[in-house]
Amino acid sequence: MLFLMFMFMIILIITSLLMLISSLLSKKSILDREKNSPFECGFDPKSSARTPFSLHFFLIALIFLIFDVEITLILPIFIIINHSNILIWLLTSLFFLIILLLGLFYEWKNGALIWVN
Repeated sequence: MLFLMFMFMIILIITSLLMLISSLLSKKSILDREKNSPFECGFDPKSSARTPFSLHFFLIALIFLIFDVEITLILPIFIIINHSNILIWLLTSLFFLIILLLGLFYEWKNGALIWVN
């Protein structure tokens, strides 16, 4: 245990030193005007690059990603039906699907799935 703590400390010190040295030796300037300005194919932008982003669109995209990952968790359920007890498989599958449906109904009830308010 002492050996692991010693190795952890050595690794922590070496990585900290490397990060410090690389930040000191880098020639990048944080306050460079050209790097802070938006870039559109070599032209000055026609409008502000800091336009407000639709929070509702972000919420819909996040819900899509969550349910997309859950679909990848559902697909193996049908593959393992031959390798497991049918009662345990049925209870586990129903429990998982009920949790997904409750989440969907919750989002629907709160109006997160309505695009236009």
